[in-house]
Amino acid sequence: MLSRLWQMLAHYHGQIWNASEIGRSLGEAHTTVKRHLDILTGALVVRQLQPWFQNLGKRLVKSPKVFVRDSGLLHALLGLADLRAVEGHPKLGASWEGFVIEEILRITGDRAAWFWGTQGLSELDLLVRWQGKLLGFEMKYGDAPAMTKSLHVAMQDLTLDQAFIVYPGTKTYPVADKVTVIPLPDLLLCLREPRSIAPRWVRKVKASR
Repeated sequence: MLSRLWQMLAHYHGQIWNASEIGRSLGEAHTTVKRHLDILTGALVVRQLQPWFQNLGKRLVKSPKVFVRDSGLLHALLGLADLRAVEGHPKLGASWEGFVIEEILRITGDRAAWFWGTQGLSELDLLVRWQGKLLGFEMKYGDAPAMTKSLHVAMQDLTLDQAFIVYPGTKTYPVADKVTVIPLPDLLLCLREPRSIAPRWVRKVKASR
């Protein structure tokens, strides 16, 4: 059973957890499946990213997202031997999302970290309260990501102090007020900067307006 559970977790990586569906597939009670998931979470090999709850007058997603925390283990479970195989797999975006989340939470910690989603399909991959600010993160595996409708809704509904679209490129550029497209290495340097969450060049742009 454990081997099959791992396989299902790999295919559920980055998705909303549904214990009843997995329980039916394994022939186990949903409570048993949930207990196994909690054990793997306690062993720090699986992450349950909890949803953000706030009374916004909207129907919010109330189940956690699940991630296999080690990208190498995830790719092994999916049978992906190299980068070419990863980039050709439907789980590419989810793999990038999970990897970036782990890198961010290494710095910010995970005690004040959530995802946000509504039944209307608006979603924010990661929401973190860090250094007194509420920060949002979208992960996009692409060459030149742009502002999304979902992120626009999140900015308005959550009143975010700053949002970042994290991608595997090399350039940093703004796409909206308080929304910046940024490579992962630059984001991690930015988060470690004690005085401000915004990159230096973003502050310069604001000062020159």
